[in-house]
Amino acid sequence: MDKDIEDIKAGLLSGKFKNEAAVSQGIILRLLNCLGWPIFDSSQVTPEYSAGRGRVDYALCCPPNKPVILIESKDIGKADGSEKQLFEYAFHQGIPMAVLTDGQEWSFFLPGEQGSYHERCVYKLDLNARTTSECCSVLKRYLKQTEVASGAAFENARNDYKNVSKRRQIKEVLPRAWNDLISEQDEFLVELIAEKVESLCGFKPDPDEVRTFLDKLQQPQNHVTITTPRPQVHLPTAPQLKQRTVNTNDHYSGFYYKGKEYREGNAIKTMLKVFEVLASEDNRFLQNYADLPKHGRKRRYLARNKMELYPCRPDLCQEYSQEIFPGWWVGTNYSRSTIRNAVMIACEVSGLKFDHDLKLI
Repeated sequence: MDKDIEDIKAGLLSGKFKNEAAVSQGIILRLLNCLGWPIFDSSQVTPEYSAGRGRVDYALCCPPNKPVILIESKDIGKADGSEKQLFEYAFHQGIPMAVLTDGQEWSFFLPGEQGSYHERCVYKLDLNARTTSECCSVLKRYLKQTEVASGAAFENARNDYKNVSKRRQIKEVLPRAWNDLISEQDEFLVELIAEKVESLCGFKPDPDEVRTFLDKLQQPQNHVTITTPRPQVHLPTAPQLKQRTVNTNDHYSGFYYKGKEYREGNAIKTMLKVFEVLASEDNRFLQNYADLPKHGRKRRYLARNKMELYPCRPDLCQEYSQEIFPGWWVGTNYSRSTIRNAVMIACEVSGLKFDHDLKLI
């Protein structure tokens, strides 16, 4: 199963799965087969299952012809907002579990529990954001055929829904999340700080000024304390956190490609140069990149129209975009981890092996 998930991850990154049918055949059925489901037996894996007045892409039946899990497939990036219909189908027919996926993100729901759709989501798995071993573990926990047949999968889901370990996990991960936001210089954090500075003094700092400030927070002598009137909360910074070595490779200033070293000075200029070099070698590169169904989590790295780079943020589209070729725009307000991801996608589009054929420095 590890190899299948690795292949699927690579396909998602390169835009291989162009539509819902490709997601269903190339991802969902492939993973169900790995999980022990006889995908060619329609009495156990029923396609186009009739649920009331509608249809669901797949019903997993155990025993045969008795649906226990509904799976709804969507185009990549278009799963949001589809929960209501899936819940209605599952709830009215007494089906204990429902799964909504666009191939990359998998949301597992218990329709019969209490709360909003969001609150009844037991787990949300992003294949590209989690390690392969974590992806295997989660999928087996909820969808492995033997686990479903024994009832263990539903017990796992119910336990996860109620278990206070979720709260404990959140508490444990909060310091790591804070530390990662600082070290990775997430673009949303950079923009939030810049806007707050502007509201306090009337002047908005450049992203690089904010990033320099965040770099200093990694130094042991710095402490950041955030308080609220009651109770008082102290968010730990580097000295209070478990020691974490910052990967200096994240501080990109250039790249190696075809035996040549390109020194650009910073990560943004490095990304722009990568796009320029690869586009000069292949006149279809920019179009192929832009045609990918999904770039970042919420943003597109390259577009014909700069207003597509930062959805719902026209201010960022105007301020942090650059035309690298006539009619082609790239965003410039990105964290180093986002820039790395953008370059990885560029390598996939060009048929290059990231960190081998093209290496960031």
